[in-house]
Amino acid sequence: MNRIITTVKIIALLFITTTLCNANIINVPSNYPTIQSAINASVNNDTIAVAPGTYFENINFRGKNIVLTSLFYLTGDTNYIYNTIINGSQPLNPDSASCIIFNSGEDSTAVLQGFTITGGHGTKWDDEHGAGVYREGGGVIIQYSSPVIQHNLIVNNEAIDIAGVSGAGGGGIRTGDGNPKILNNTICYNQGKYGEGIVLNFTGGTVKNNLICYNSGGSTFGAASVWSNGSATQSRIIENNTITNNNALNGTAGFYASQTSGYQLLINNIIYDNYSTTTPSQIQKYGASPTTVAYCNVGNGGYPGNGNISLSSSFSDTNYFYLNASSACVDAGDSTAIYNDLTVTGTTALFPSMGGLRNDIGAYGGQGASWLPSANPIILSINNIDLNENYFSISPNPVLSAATISFILKQNENVQLSISDINGKNMLTLENKNLNIGTHTYTLDRKTLKAGIYFCNLKTDKNSWSKKLIVE
Repeated sequence: MNRIITTVKIIALLFITTTLCNANIINVPSNYPTIQSAINASVNNDTIAVAPGTYFENINFRGKNIVLTSLFYLTGDTNYIYNTIINGSQPLNPDSASCIIFNSGEDSTAVLQGFTITGGHGTKWDDEHGAGVYREGGGVIIQYSSPVIQHNLIVNNEAIDIAGVSGAGGGGIRTGDGNPKILNNTICYNQGKYGEGIVLNFTGGTVKNNLICYNSGGSTFGAASVWSNGSATQSRIIENNTITNNNALNGTAGFYASQTSGYQLLINNIIYDNYSTTTPSQIQKYGASPTTVAYCNVGNGGYPGNGNISLSSSFSDTNYFYLNASSACVDAGDSTAIYNDLTVTGTTALFPSMGGLRNDIGAYGGQGASWLPSANPIILSINNIDLNENYFSISPNPVLSAATISFILKQNENVQLSISDINGKNMLTLENKNLNIGTHTYTLDRKTLKAGIYFCNLKTDKNSWSKKLIVE
């Protein structure tokens, strides 16, 4: 089901759009065939607007304080999120297989918005605090940076390969030593040995209005769908999230805090119906971990703290996890005005919030509430989209002498098939005309390209794909 964000959230999007009007806008694939080539060509304050399509890339912001967005920014239509896909399943190096990397001091003007982020396997990472080498951040990895990650579907990523490393975690997102904002994302069906959804390691940050569900793994270091560890000079605010239906083999499947210091606040969250084979508690602390938990709905007996409850959340569905009007979480969050739900009438909350003005516990409460991408039906759509990888193939890859490029059209379409270098410069055009429905095959002679890394770009009337091509 597509959703269009309304009212106050549209105002926020219009603010972004207004900002974009004053910036240089780089379009992918019309200006550059790949997202990374567009990033390489950008400068601070640029905006990269990505058309719908599947982009098989592993992207690094390279210190660029830019906005990287799908066309979601134009209207807030979540269809753009579902149909603009960064697929990190084809990394050039298996040890650098996160879909997105921020590791060059990007600040809060670096924005990642409006994508499906999938297929990542994490990056081999030497822990900055001497703990060893880990595989981290299946979907997104952040280090020494403070970007904004918002309005994305982060799904089917993993950080579970422990071969040659001390551990693996942060299936959806891993952040360390920064102060990012993680807002209005659906983070689901990711896997990690710990922090299946999110890892917060020696970092500040805001995690707000996210749906974190159906993540799994959790066999080491306390597990948890949200895993918080180490000291930080900046606050960690975990506010108005729905953390539910996550699974762990060991430790808690909900929220875990280990040896944290500094201000850490969990407020107005649902942390309920997360399942562990060893630990029924939904929140677990280890060592000196000063953490305030307030106005949260916490399953399995609750948790001490002002305003906390332990009652059925009474969701109306298992796709978006909206609250029923009769849910105990409606109008049960912190009553301070800064936490009030959005409204259009002055007395009635703006859907997807429910009830009156008082904060609703969970992802749809508070000033930042908005539509979120669905966690369930879209999985089928993603699988269907991923099948396009079979419709567009390069074999063998790497190319030693020659390669066969094949794709299947489901209807007659205009087709552009080209090879570009890593900077987006067109090196070879293989096709540029209207083609009939069916299978189309082309032979790429190794002699036409020097050894190196390229992208094979396929663009049709309705979609576009870009695959890495290695010539040896």
